[in-house]
Amino acid sequence: MASTDTTSDRRRPDEPAGPADVKTDDLAGLEAGLDALDAVPVRRTPVREVLVKKVFPPFLAIALVLTIWQILIWLEVTDAYRLPSPSQVWGEVSDAWARGTLLDYVWTSVSRGLLGFLFALALGTPLGMLVARVKFIRSAIGPILSGLQSLPSVAWVPAAVLWLGLNDSMMFAVILLGAVPSIANGLVSGVDQIPPLYLRAGKTMGAQGIRGTWHIVLPAALPGYVGGLKQGWAFSWRSLMAAEIIASSPDLGVGLGQLLEYGRETSSMSMVFLAILLILTVGIAIDLLIFSPLERWVLRTRGLLVKS
Repeated sequence: MASTDTTSDRRRPDEPAGPADVKTDDLAGLEAGLDALDAVPVRRTPVREVLVKKVFPPFLAIALVLTIWQILIWLEVTDAYRLPSPSQVWGEVSDAWARGTLLDYVWTSVSRGLLGFLFALALGTPLGMLVARVKFIRSAIGPILSGLQSLPSVAWVPAAVLWLGLNDSMMFAVILLGAVPSIANGLVSGVDQIPPLYLRAGKTMGAQGIRGTWHIVLPAALPGYVGGLKQGWAFSWRSLMAAEIIASSPDLGVGLGQLLEYGRETSSMSMVFLAILLILTVGIAIDLLIFSPLERWVLRTRGLLVKS
């Protein structure tokens, strides 16, 4: 005969909690805590905070450098032709702007540098992937890439001039020889740091060959790859400046490297300082406008950057 006694799974309010109930409550609290850790608070950064933390410090540093520079001029620590005053350098800026040549100097070099970097990116990325994924190729040319990365890019300028002549092709060749090894080695480093579990999981899901490279390897190697891109741009910019300083021709136009060399030839330290400041400004601008946002995006997609 079936029993007519029924027991309810729910506990009465006046009944004390049992061990099972306490365990359930602990698990629920643990899950709630993990959910709170996963939830990244997103808020819009106030304009005042951005100005105080990101805009004000660089301007303060620039003001400090200009102050020290002017103090050295007042103290006459060296001859005027060796260390021009900030006003003299500003006069060079004003003259170049009035002649309409200031932006031409910058654009001539920036256009060459960016185009050469894009060529280096197109060559260095597949080369780095081949070196990272094919053991024979890595054994064959891996040490050569490391050696080329440590070779000063200025050493390629005489050879490029003899090979290609005084033209833009020579400039691009020097940029490629300086930047491609850095981009390839950065990607190799990023691939080497991928946890093997990621690769096994990709194979389990059927991501092999080109699909595995595109969907698993490249995203996982992105931090090292971005570091290689940043270093590759630095090598591109330095290689270009070395080529412009050494190889001067009216057909090449006047870039920042040529401007620096003209200042040396005419013994105009104010022009030399103008070229140095423009080269430095372009380097900082490219980093702030391209590579810093790219690095923040990579960190944010991995949950490593709570707020920018």
